[in-house]
Amino acid sequence: MNMPDKPEKFREAGREQESFFAPVEKRLLVRMANAMPRRVNSDHLTLLGFVAMFLAGLCYWLARWNRYMLLAVIFWLAANWLGDSLDGTLARVRNRQRPRYGFYVDHITDAFGTLFLVGGMGLSGYMSPMVAAILLVAYFMLSIQAYLAAYALGTFQLSYWKFSPTELRLLLVAGNIALFFQPMGNLFGHRFPLFDAGGVVGIIGMWAMVIVSSIRNTAALYREERLPPL
Repeated sequence: MNMPDKPEKFREAGREQESFFAPVEKRLLVRMANAMPRRVNSDHLTLLGFVAMFLAGLCYWLARWNRYMLLAVIFWLAANWLGDSLDGTLARVRNRQRPRYGFYVDHITDAFGTLFLVGGMGLSGYMSPMVAAILLVAYFMLSIQAYLAAYALGTFQLSYWKFSPTELRLLLVAGNIALFFQPMGNLFGHRFPLFDAGGVVGIIGMWAMVIVSSIRNTAALYREERLPPL
C-alpha cells in the first residue's frame, strides 16, 4: 500500500506593506503589543476585529432609521483596526507565531467581516444595493489576486498604491462624518445616495489594482519559468 507523500514544509510569504501610514503604524503597534497584558493573546484580538466588523455592518443597517448609528460605525472601525492590525504584531513580538493558522484565520475572518460591512452599507439606504454588491465583488477579486500571488510568488501584498486597510478605514471614517451631515449628493439635478459616489470610486480603483497586479505578476512568473526552446 502506497503511503501519501509527506507535504512540503509550509513557506510563509513575505509581507509587502508600503502604505502612507505604515512606518508610524508599525512602531505604534509594536509599542502597544509590548504593553498588552499577558492574558490577552492574538486569538482574542482576531475575534475583536471580526466582531467589530459585524457590528459596524449592523450599525450601517440601523443607520437607515437612526443616522447616529453612522457615528457608532466609526467606533467599531477603530475597534476593528485594533484587533485586525495588532493580532499578528502581538504574535511576532511574543514569538508565538502560527503561520498557517494565522494566515488562514486572519484572512477568512477579513472576508466575512467585509461581507458584513459592505452588506450593511447596501442595506443602509446610503448606498445602492447594486453598488454595494459590485464593490464586494471587486474586493473579493483583489483578495483572490493577493492570495494567489502569495502562493505563487511568495509575497503577500498588504497595500496597493500606498493604500492599505488602515487608509481605507480612515477614508470610511471621513465618509461617515460627511454622510452624517449630507446623506444625498446632487449631480445635474439628479439626487443619489452619497456613498454611491465613493463606492463607484472604490470599484474603479480596486478593479484597476486587480488588472495591473495580475498583468505584473503574470509577467514576473513567465520570466521566472520561461521554457527553453524546443
